[in-house]
Amino acid sequence: MGQALRRFDERVLFLMAHDANVPLALSNLAAREQIGAAHIHITRHLALKGSRLTELAASAGMSKQAMGDLVTQCEAWDLVRREPDPLDARARRIVFTDTGLLWLEAFRQAVARTEAEFRTMVGDDVATVVALGLEAYASR
Repeated sequence: MGQALRRFDERVLFLMAHDANVPLALSNLAAREQIGAAHIHITRHLALKGSRLTELAASAGMSKQAMGDLVTQCEAWDLVRREPDPLDARARRIVFTDTGLLWLEAFRQAVARTEAEFRTMVGDDVATVVALGLEAYASR
């Protein structure tokens, strides 16, 4: 399963690197493998309304420190920014920037295309069984 997940993520990143709607700087980073699966954790787990660092780290199954490092790197790439939390003045929320929203949309399209390619490669029946099996496995 680990190898399949790596292959899936590599394909998603490849498609994102070649998406005309992704800013060129990010496309180049993805094409040179400077953006990797770890950065995808932010894309997968950051809520559209924003998330606190602790929420983001817990959702991605990462330490707060490791997620903080990823957020700092993604801030430098203009994918996310930290802003005050409107519910708690002491806290900060991580939110997508406009560039980050373009990246998120490219991610959604790349995932959908990669899933469709998987379905074509293995057939509808196998793809459905795999999806059901992974859902059952994840829910336990």
